[in-house]
Amino acid sequence: MNPIDDMDADPIDVASHWCLQLADGRLQGDALARFQAWLDEDPRHRAAFDTVARTWQAFDASPAAPSLMAMREEALSHYARRQSRRWRRPAGMRRPMLAAVAACLLLAVAGWGWIQAQPDVYRTGLGERQLVRLDDGSQLSLDADTQVEVRYNHDRRQLVLRQGRARFQVMRDPLRPFSVSAGDRTVVATGTEFSVELLAAQVHVVLYEGSVDVLPRDAAASPPPSASPPSPSTVHRTREMRLVPGQELVAGIDAADARIREVDAPRTRGWESGQLSFNDEPLGQAIERMNRYAGSHVLATGDVPSASLRISGTFTAGDNEAFVEGITGVFPVTVREEGPRYVFVQRPGTSTPEEKMTTQ
Repeated sequence: MNPIDDMDADPIDVASHWCLQLADGRLQGDALARFQAWLDEDPRHRAAFDTVARTWQAFDASPAAPSLMAMREEALSHYARRQSRRWRRPAGMRRPMLAAVAACLLLAVAGWGWIQAQPDVYRTGLGERQLVRLDDGSQLSLDADTQVEVRYNHDRRQLVLRQGRARFQVMRDPLRPFSVSAGDRTVVATGTEFSVELLAAQVHVVLYEGSVDVLPRDAAASPPPSASPPSPSTVHRTREMRLVPGQELVAGIDAADARIREVDAPRTRGWESGQLSFNDEPLGQAIERMNRYAGSHVLATGDVPSASLRISGTFTAGDNEAFVEGITGVFPVTVREEGPRYVFVQRPGTSTPEEKMTTQ
């Protein structure tokens, strides 16, 4: 009888059988779903599988240790005794089978590690926002067109912002650092609240509560962060920066420089209620944010130099028509409709000097 289908089977036996299937590459599709269901069915099942995996992982790390040798022999003997009563097998296959079990379980540890390494992925579509509560009580608030990968283990909490923007409310756990990577930057926090945004050319980090350190991904050799907070509106070339509440870090992707400035923190959270605020930002960057909520028309800069038009103000998310009306009413530009796109172009006979637009 297959121990997986035996209701009275010892969880260690079933876990060992799952390990064998995992090592053999058979845990795919429906089988993988059954495996996950078995793990979720009873906390003892997950504990049994963890025990089997840890046993062989420890043996693989130090196979000559006497205590681990004894543990392996005991586990193999137990497994063989139990299965000999459940499965029919030629008598002469006992020792080869023990060797196969040992080899397969060692491979299973690597396979299980691969499964465990797969992150939970949270994503939103155009115009969609989402609030997510994580296993440790931390919360994510995802902006539109956003993707965040979450990978938790026993000693760290690692998240990656692949696109878009998210706010993070971190449950304090000094034993498990909480980090969010975006572009070439990583934000490290314990118990705090902050947002991270990934644009085409920049990473933005806004701190609301607590403190965070922002460092490059290759910061393994970084010096410790400075004990004193940075002054506002300064440009940093150091490898690691610390923010205090009410500050925003703006860093160019693949660039060494990063600027820290004071911000109106509540206003920067306006996107969570459908209001997009811009603070002296290039047209192209404002368009990138508006397009997360694009309805029937997305926006494009066309032949208008993005850096020459700087936008400050607040617009309703998804109302690209009102955004277009605001831009064309202030700057010497117009729009050309190209299928599903509104393309900004210069008005004939005009130029686009550096100008600023402010709306409320």
